[in-house]
Amino acid sequence: MRRILIVEDEEIIRSALRKLLMHADYEVSDAGSVDEARTRFNLDNFDLIISDLRLPGAAGTELIRLAPNTPVLIMTSYASLRSAVDSMKLGAVEYIAKPFDHDEMLASVEEIIRRSDGTTSDETASGLPGEDIDQHDADPSRIMFGECSAMQRVFTLIRKVAPTDTTVLIQGESGTGKELAARALHQLSPRARQPLICVNCAAIPESLIESELFGHEKGAFTGAVSARTGLIEAADGGSLFLDEIGELPAEAQARLLRVLQEGEIRKVGSTQSRQVNVRMIAATHRNLKAMTRTGEFREDLYYRLNVMQVRIPPLRERDADILGLARRFLQRQAKRMEKPGLSLAPDAMRLIERHRWPGNVRELENAIERAVILCDDDLITASLLDLDSESDDYPIPETLLEEDNPSPSQDPQATNDLSLEDYFQHFVLENQDKMSETELAQKLGISRKSLWERRQRLGIPRKKAGT
Repeated sequence: MRRILIVEDEEIIRSALRKLLMHADYEVSDAGSVDEARTRFNLDNFDLIISDLRLPGAAGTELIRLAPNTPVLIMTSYASLRSAVDSMKLGAVEYIAKPFDHDEMLASVEEIIRRSDGTTSDETASGLPGEDIDQHDADPSRIMFGECSAMQRVFTLIRKVAPTDTTVLIQGESGTGKELAARALHQLSPRARQPLICVNCAAIPESLIESELFGHEKGAFTGAVSARTGLIEAADGGSLFLDEIGELPAEAQARLLRVLQEGEIRKVGSTQSRQVNVRMIAATHRNLKAMTRTGEFREDLYYRLNVMQVRIPPLRERDADILGLARRFLQRQAKRMEKPGLSLAPDAMRLIERHRWPGNVRELENAIERAVILCDDDLITASLLDLDSESDDYPIPETLLEEDNPSPSQDPQATNDLSLEDYFQHFVLENQDKMSETELAQKLGISRKSLWERRQRLGIPRKKAGT
C-alpha cells in the first residue's frame, strides 16, 4: 500500500484530505508543521508528501530539502500562486490550488506516484525525457472517459499530436473536459516528466495577468518588492495550458505572440529577454475566429494558436457515453461517501438520457454527487437528480439570506419569488463595487471560476480594476 504524508496546519483540511486518500486505498499519516513531520516520521519512508505552502515555522517547501528522494506536492491558494511557481523551481513535483477538487487531487496523486514508479534516481538526475513512459498508462482513454465515436476521434487526434511540439487549441463548451485533454496531451508527450502548468486566464485579475504569466523584476510596479518567476518560465521544458485564452487582454496577447514566434519572454520591468522551451496548449469555449473580426482577439495570435485544433464534443452529442459516465461518477461518489451498493433507478436513467446537459460532464457529476448525498436507500431516483427545475444554478447559500446582506428593494417574500439566476444577478450587481471577486464567490458559495462562467452566461461584465 502506498504511503502518503499530509502536512497541513488546518485540521479541517487535513482531516478531509486524509479521509479522501484513505478511501482511495492509500496509507496516510499527517502532521501540522514541518517540524512535527520531521520529528515524528522518517520522511524517506513515504511515496508522496502533500504539504501546504504556508505553515507555522518553516514553509512547506522546506520538505523538498528534507526529503530529496520523496516527491512533494504543494497546496496553495490563488493568493500564493506566485510562491507556488517558486516552489516548482525549488523541486516540488506539482502544485494544486486550494480549495481543490477531489478528483483533481486524486488524479494528481496517482500521476505523481506513477511517474515516480517509472523513473529511477539516475534517470531523474540526468533529466532524461519521458519517451520510455508506458504508452498504455498515458493513453487519453485512461484520463478521459469516452466510448462514442466522437470521443474516439478525439483520442485518435490526441495520440497523433501529443508526441510533437505543435501548439494545440482545444475548443469546447464549459464542463466538457478541456483540461483533461490538455493533461492527456502532456502525459503522452516527451515532456511528460517536466511540469504541466495550468492557468485559467479568466481567474487572474486583468491588472496582474502579465506579471503572472511573464514574471516581474523588483520595483517594476507598486507592490513588486521582489523579483518573481512567471508561469511561462516555470513551465520551461514542459507544457503550459492556458484555459479561457479568449479572456487575455490585448497587451498580454501581444506578448504571448512573441513567445510563440520567438520562444522568448521578458519580465515586466526588465530590459533583458530569455529563451524558453514551452509547449503551448490553449483552450476556450468562445469563438476566437469571430472575436478576431470584432478586434477582441488578435488574428495573428489566433493563427499561431490554431495549428492543431481539438474539439471536445458537448455531452448532448455523446449519447452512448452519458449512462457510462453517470455510473462511473456514481461508483466514485458512493465510495467517497461510504454508501456502497447504490444504483440508478430506471426513471433516473431515462431522465439522464433525455436531459440536454448545458453544463456538460461537470453538471452530470454534480447532479450525481447531489443525488448520492440525498439518497436514503440503495436507489437513485429521478427526483433526487433534480434536473427538471427551470434553473440549473445552485441553491442560494444561507449566508446570502442573513441580515447583514439585506436587499433594500425587496422584502423577504419578494426574495423568495426571485429565480436563482435573478438573485445571482441582483446580488453581484449590488455588491461588486464593495466586494472583490473572491469575496463575491465566497458569499455565493461557489468558486471564482464558477462566478466568472455565470457572469459570462448572464452577461454581467466584471468590474475593471481602478474603476
